[in-house]
Amino acid sequence: MPCIFCKLKDYVLENELAYAVFDVMPVNEGHMLIIPKRHVQSYFDITPEEESAMHELLHRGKKLLDEKYHPDGYNFGVNCNECAGQSVMHVHMHLIPRYKGDTESPLGGVRGVIPEKMTYVKK
Repeated sequence: MPCIFCKLKDYVLENELAYAVFDVMPVNEGHMLIIPKRHVQSYFDITPEEESAMHELLHRGKKLLDEKYHPDGYNFGVNCNECAGQSVMHVHMHLIPRYKGDTESPLGGVRGVIPEKMTYVKK
């Protein structure tokens, strides 16, 4: 089955090695995906140049989202392999704007990938 990310052409942001698009199934308004142009499955298999290109777009994407949506915070990250939630086997980074009140309790943030581990007692 052909890779859906390899077919994309309508980029929001782009550089030589990577591009960014808005997620078609966003977690929140403005949810972006940052994707290397070369088809590779794992973040741990990208080149240092691709990693740098993705991180450049991460920062450019944040600036764009700040100006367009004015979020109160962000989550960003990468799912590596099916057991970690990767559903498209072409590496991609999520940049998710967060808004006050978008969840009852944001405490724990990315720890929510394992829901029972999300909450913890602050010391």
